[in-house]
Amino acid sequence: MQITKENLTIIIVTIKSEKIIENCLNSIDPNIKKIIVENSSDEKFKNSIEKKFQNVKCYLTGKNLGMGSGNNFGLKKSTTDYVMILNPDTILKQNTLSEIFKISYNLDFAILSPISSDEKFPNFIKNKNNQQKIIHKDLFEVDRVDGYSMILNKSKFSNQFFDENIFMYLENDDLCLRMKKKNEKIYVYKKSIISHIGAKAVDEKYFEEVELSRNWHWNWSKFYFRKKHYGFFNAFFFNFPTFIKSTFKSIYYYLFNNRKKFKLYSCRASGFLNSFLNKESWYRPKFD
Repeated sequence: MQITKENLTIIIVTIKSEKIIENCLNSIDPNIKKIIVENSSDEKFKNSIEKKFQNVKCYLTGKNLGMGSGNNFGLKKSTTDYVMILNPDTILKQNTLSEIFKISYNLDFAILSPISSDEKFPNFIKNKNNQQKIIHKDLFEVDRVDGYSMILNKSKFSNQFFDENIFMYLENDDLCLRMKKKNEKIYVYKKSIISHIGAKAVDEKYFEEVELSRNWHWNWSKFYFRKKHYGFFNAFFFNFPTFIKSTFKSIYYYLFNNRKKFKLYSCRASGFLNSFLNKESWYRPKFD
């Protein structure tokens, strides 16, 4: 089988992304189906996007589901054999997908990804100890790809996609690790290139709120991920030093009346503590 324009759907999860999403959509072939999952009730955003772009269906979730649940929402709405998970702060090159289409012919894979245009920030992790069979000089097997761009072969997942306990961070690592445990293949293709602006998916006026959310969820997800895959004690000993540092720094900044840093380190400590106590990933950024 082969990925084509007809059997591919691109899924983009958004929230307060109106200032960046159009650049992303303009870089995608208008003949390819696109599903936007907007984590709000913003009818204005939905109507504007669907009116301006072809083959776009925007769904409003009514609340902030996060990345994993948002992508699962889109996956359930898709009807094609393949889906491409894409962040709104990405830009496809003119041949990003055409190169993917060519290399995908009869390729056995669970996840296939373009390569980042920025060599300083690779979008994959490869275990150097693994010696994989060379299929193509520009195609190589990896252990993990970043979640901002990944094509999923839906037939490999048995409808078990992203872990919805994870609001954000490491949901892609979890997905990749589960696929590797099933001996499924994850590839990156060098001739298919994508640009990722990074940390621009949400309007910059919400920077402080988003930064607090990131710090909370990064520490929640780190403990949850390690506990899920490597056990409670591994997760505890790996993450506890960060919790101690964050706790002392939050006290320090509270005493010296530095509100921003106090809130930041409090979020780090709280994220770990909630995950440690087996509480759900409840923290949400506050948007107008």
